[in-house]
Amino acid sequence: MGKFEPDWLKSAAPSHHPVDVGQRTEAIILAELVRRGLRVLMPFGVNHRYDFALDIGDQFLRVQCKTGRMDNGTVLFNAQSIRSNMKRVLCRSYAGEIDLFCVYCPENNQVYAVPVGEATSTTARLRVSPPANGQKRGIRWASEYELPA
Repeated sequence: MGKFEPDWLKSAAPSHHPVDVGQRTEAIILAELVRRGLRVLMPFGVNHRYDFALDIGDQFLRVQCKTGRMDNGTVLFNAQSIRSNMKRVLCRSYAGEIDLFCVYCPENNQVYAVPVGEATSTTARLRVSPPANGQKRGIRWASEYELPA
């Protein structure tokens, strides 16, 4: 007997629109945090710089979810918000408005938690494999930011 696969699921194709990708990333991160027993607080309304907050007992951590992608042995993610219209592109830092980036990388199915102060202000990289030039200093190793199992 084969695996059950409903017809409606066979025809489903994920959208690549940035909003849809972001929503999938947020759902995956949220599920991982809840699975680990963390208390997640969801904001009311739409004008928040953070996606949700973590209640860690004596404080709340404001979390911004990001989708990472593999790039030359690193997980690359935007550490700023980017909006555009027909006239210009607006980039804005998260400094002072969030405490933590939670990054999901679909290519390795891993979630990373990066304090905002440890990310650059534009794009951030977490190194998965050793660099070709043998550099050892100043590297943010992805393994140091992985959510524990």
